[in-house]
Amino acid sequence: MDSATGALALEDGTVFAGYGSGAAGIRAGELCFNTAMTGYQEILTDPSYAQQIVLFTFPHIGNVGANPEDHEESTPPASDAACGAIFREPITAPSNWRSAEDFGAWLARRGIIGLSGVDTRALTRRIREQGMPKAALCHKPEGNIDFAALIETALTWPGLDGADLAADVVQEAAFEHTEGLWTPAAGHQPMGNAEFHVVVVDFGVKKNILRNLANVGARATVVNGDAGAEDILALKPDGVVFSNGPGDPAATFARSGGMIGTLVASGIPILGICLGHQMLALALGAKTKKMAQGHHGANHPVKDLATGKVEIVSMNHGFTVDTATLPAGVEESHRSLFDGTNSGLSVKGRPIISVQHHPEASPGPQDSFYLFDRFADLMRQHRAG
Repeated sequence: MDSATGALALEDGTVFAGYGSGAAGIRAGELCFNTAMTGYQEILTDPSYAQQIVLFTFPHIGNVGANPEDHEESTPPASDAACGAIFREPITAPSNWRSAEDFGAWLARRGIIGLSGVDTRALTRRIREQGMPKAALCHKPEGNIDFAALIETALTWPGLDGADLAADVVQEAAFEHTEGLWTPAAGHQPMGNAEFHVVVVDFGVKKNILRNLANVGARATVVNGDAGAEDILALKPDGVVFSNGPGDPAATFARSGGMIGTLVASGIPILGICLGHQMLALALGAKTKKMAQGHHGANHPVKDLATGKVEIVSMNHGFTVDTATLPAGVEESHRSLFDGTNSGLSVKGRPIISVQHHPEASPGPQDSFYLFDRFADLMRQHRAG
């Protein structure tokens, strides 16, 4: 394709040529597809997508533009999230009352490479059948793309297995958070008087997790994964949250597992989300494993096994908890109805719950907001003693 200004190369040598947008340059990462029809800005700013290239299955992206309120990163280091985005059609012109910036200009400012004009269906089928490949994405405005070099970049990228990427998307200094959920009338407003104080262990925490905590009356002190358990307990929290984040949970657990295990043994109420759910499972004695194509989207059906309720949830993960390795007393609480993989855990007789999906639902439906109420109830019961 002589007129190509962008291209995607896979580790097997396959190349898709198209039209570049956003930032110029080359990025390497793991290629995954996302089935969400909305929320592209929230997806691309989710730190859990660090070193990943997101292929959108929905063909028209850009129609709501971009705005300064929908970013999901909570700290400056976490702004280094998804490194690339792939679309079927060229970026759509913005047409939304909240739009403050054209999506293509936003991509360039964020350092994200965009690529359009490629067969996204073929790429999606490839991922479904063969798994998420190593890939390299380029945007070269003047053309003359070196496809052989791009393939070599994909081949030599180390991959996500064994990668502690959470260490790269958090800041050293702790911070406080009291901002509530967005409303059409007032935007994001500070929460009122707090009923609870929680410590959120940040592995790449999304802002909407913090906002949902505020919505149930919990002000948050956010610390990173290198914090000591004793230092966390010294803050006298009513509960602890282990956040979402990128990379291999076993690699991050090697760094933070001792702290997690001590907090589990302390008896304090705990909520784990996504990567936090996986590392909590490791601390409880289970194992995790890499998935072939992972789960990425805002339309995933999950069953709450305690109530029988089926929820439509937001998901973003490439590793999963192996339910065959769950020890006695650790119970599966939620299950994916797409493929039967684990989507939640509880611990018998202890105030510990966790979910693989994203209960803060940003983007996505709000079916799982109740999990924050469930966590608040655990803290309330624990406080009552």
